[in-house]
Amino acid sequence: MIVGLVQCECIVYIARSLKDKRAVILSILRKATNGRNLAASETGHQDAWQRTALAFVSVGTSKVHVEQELARALSLIDVRADIERTETFFEWF
Repeated sequence: MIVGLVQCECIVYIARSLKDKRAVILSILRKATNGRNLAASETGHQDAWQRTALAFVSVGTSKVHVEQELARALSLIDVRADIERTETFFEWF
């Protein structure tokens, strides 16, 4: 069994309040987990209105499949103009 974890630090450019930031984050988290073998959460900078840390975890029998799930989750961030990934860390268990 393979467990893949990706953590990323992001900047939310359009956020003028925590409410604006939460709207962007919740949209990404819902799309990432919708019908997928993936768990997602905001893991840091909850009180900062333009920074966030997100984590995505997937479990599977194939590392290739887990990598695809995590890459799909990261692509949800990359295609948006209102948020940018600044640092990304992968871990495998």
